Amino acid sequence: MFNKFDVLETIDMVQKEHLDIRTVTMGISLLPCIRQNAKDTAKAVYDTVCKKGENIVKTADSLSGEYGIPIVNKRVSVTPVSIITASFPDDAFLVGEALDRAADEIGIDFLGGYSALVHKGTADYEEKFLKTIPYTLANTKRLCSSVNVGSSKSGINMDAVRLMGEIVLQTANMTAKHDGLGCAKLVVFCNAVEDNPFMAGAFHGIGEADTVINVGVSGPGVVEHALKAIPEADLTTVAETIKKTAFKITRAGQLIATEAAKRLNARFGIVDLSLAPTPARGDSVAAILEEVGLESVGTHGTTAILAMLNDAVKKGGVMASSRVGGLSGAFIPVSEDIRMIEAAQNGKISIDKLEAMTCVCSVGLDMIAIPGDTSASTISAIIADEAAIGMVNNKTTAVRVIPCPGKQVGDWVNFGGLLGKCPIMPVHQSGADKFIKRGGLIPAPIHSFKN
Repeated sequence: MFNKFDVLETIDMVQKEHLDIRTVTMGISLLPCIRQNAKDTAKAVYDTVCKKGENIVKTADSLSGEYGIPIVNKRVSVTPVSIITASFPDDAFLVGEALDRAADEIGIDFLGGYSALVHKGTADYEEKFLKTIPYTLANTKRLCSSVNVGSSKSGINMDAVRLMGEIVLQTANMTAKHDGLGCAKLVVFCNAVEDNPFMAGAFHGIGEADTVINVGVSGPGVVEHALKAIPEADLTTVAETIKKTAFKITRAGQLIATEAAKRLNARFGIVDLSLAPTPARGDSVAAILEEVGLESVGTHGTTAILAMLNDAVKKGGVMASSRVGGLSGAFIPVSEDIRMIEAAQNGKISIDKLEAMTCVCSVGLDMIAIPGDTSASTISAIIADEAAIGMVNNKTTAVRVIPCPGKQVGDWVNFGGLLGKCPIMPVHQSGADKFIKRGGLIPAPIHSFKN
């Protein structure tokens, strides 16, 4: 429990350094909702989410008021929908629409779990489910989708990678009037984790309790502020300062997570200490890297500093809570980070450099706007590259790119709110069609055989 000094310090971090609880996410099992047809299953899903999640917004708002820590988002994640609709995959969109209505009814920001796990192979019902994603995302507001196409244990399912390139492009075209916004709710993973509270990738794992609470804490501004106080320190001191700051931030998350779980009659899952930025100035992961000594994020040295930051954040978080999980580390979404946006605008950072950075950060290529005429095979090749990094390095990687119909390099898109804005970034013009058409499975690396 916090003492008087901890409370005062936390209040200072909230008021001056943009500390917040980025999300309280309730995970809900939908396995008991399976019925003989889509209509009855959708009704059971709606009733379950409304019943279990009816107090999540009220509880989060109450905790925010009591402890003086902003809780920005209230979310729900559910069992991957492809599993509960396996008997009627063509009608899975009915369950998706029911989930979106339930999200609206209980007043949450997003609901994740319109998802499929196809890392080792794609069953017939899974392929049919995947083809419902563009329509479902185009016709819902709060629903998010994720697909896991690879793992360090199984390799990369390149048939699924090929299909996801087509699905991403189709989703963009079906939401063209909003600059492809549907793709901001769709992420493709390698090594997806079950306790991730962040969207668009959250889903409720099969091995979890019926109802759990996972909390995501974010504090890029707090870390940047701490580093400003030691402008001449060596890198050992920098890493130690980040670690100590992460410890303080995680304790705030631990407190909120424990209390939220108790009040919502759910299991406490994990605290995800991810430095997730927002478009607000003073709340940027890229600014942390620049504070350490870069003229601009993207220049030589960026990957090394990001590796140090990610490691120190994890070490500090683990010291503060025995239930750290999710994707804890640092996110590098382009459109959601003001200094990343400016670097992209000025040509200081490219997709190639972002890919290198994903070797050492929390997730992967995130919220990157690309030309609307980018081919499906190029998108698939981007997914394959990122999945390979995750597979070989035994870490979670992901791709959330947004082809913006009618837009070209240099144009701008504005997605609004936390999703931010950014310029369209170039992709390589040389194709990878033959590679993607080969299909099959990229085998798992040799270090996967550990049993």
